[in-house]
Amino acid sequence: MSAARVETREYFVPGRVELVGKHVDYAGGRSLTIATELAIRARATALDEPLIRLRRAAGEVAMDVALSPDTKATNLRSSAYVTAVARRFARDFPFARKGVAIELQSNLPTSAGLSSSTALVVTLAMAFIDANDLASDERWRAAVPTPMAFAEYVAAIETGEAYGEFSADGGVGVRGGAQDHVAIVCAEEGMAGQFRYLPARLERRVPWPDDYVIAIGVSGVHATKTGNAKAAYNRLADAMRPKTEDGRPKTKELAADVIERRAQFREETEVIVPGVGDAIRDRDWRTLGSLVDRSQSLAERVLRNQESETIHLARSARERGAVAASAFGAGFGGAVWAMIPRNDSERFMAAWRAGYEGAFPGRRARARWSLTMPAGPARRVS
Repeated sequence: MSAARVETREYFVPGRVELVGKHVDYAGGRSLTIATELAIRARATALDEPLIRLRRAAGEVAMDVALSPDTKATNLRSSAYVTAVARRFARDFPFARKGVAIELQSNLPTSAGLSSSTALVVTLAMAFIDANDLASDERWRAAVPTPMAFAEYVAAIETGEAYGEFSADGGVGVRGGAQDHVAIVCAEEGMAGQFRYLPARLERRVPWPDDYVIAIGVSGVHATKTGNAKAAYNRLADAMRPKTEDGRPKTKELAADVIERRAQFREETEVIVPGVGDAIRDRDWRTLGSLVDRSQSLAERVLRNQESETIHLARSARERGAVAASAFGAGFGGAVWAMIPRNDSERFMAAWRAGYEGAFPGRRARARWSLTMPAGPARRVS
């Protein structure tokens, strides 16, 4: 008797660049994003055991995480994210008991602001859904009917927030409005997407000019949203709330932060994001550069989430001829994007890198340099 055929599925799950729209999604703002050609590529096979198994490229087991509402994270790298997926699916869809073994390969830098953690969560969720054929189940389709809804559900898995009729859970713990998940799940190749959040919705797509590419300089300063960095990230979210979590009015000092943050929010959401989209559409590079410079300035002065390295990368990119350049993501480290002419990319990248390594020689080993065009969404490719 021949053995039963085991189906292996393959996935492409990109990172993302937030062009503009810094720290606005969790307050219902809008942003302009692209997916990147830097991505996770995964192979996944269904298991009869109720667990999520991560395998390294060599095939050995990296971790097994039980499909249980009570499963706990360990100190293994990425364990918190894998655990959040396993725990949430076990609780929200307890009838889905097939596990999945996933082998990951990635050129997506971690802790760099390109949403590698979100890409991992999306990968795990897609593989689990396919292993259990949830797309054919009425209960799944009723709860998560569209790609946008899927992005919001996966965001709730990561942050631990409630989704629809599903109550809140542990998650990773930072506030969020699903920007990263929407950018990855709802991208379109060759396009920048302008999205609004809470609820998430597409406002428009802006064609990216073929004669320009996006250069990415990863500073080498880790930008994480767990541990100590969680408090710094949540400080920016809390400043958008008029009261403390226990309902008491904020102090005068915090009230001043709220006023400052709300002004930044309004300018980023209502002026900068739509203005940048219009400028790309109209090839108005002077306006584009000015608006993106303004977004970077607000990050430095109001959000106060920039490091010396990201400030240097943004300014030196402009000095070396970038049409526009800005840090992106949660901040407190991470990366900078720069829009540059395709035919000047080799010269620009060499000069940008050399200038950075000269200014910050200690970051040379962890810094990363790449070029991308707007990529398509997370998808099964086999």
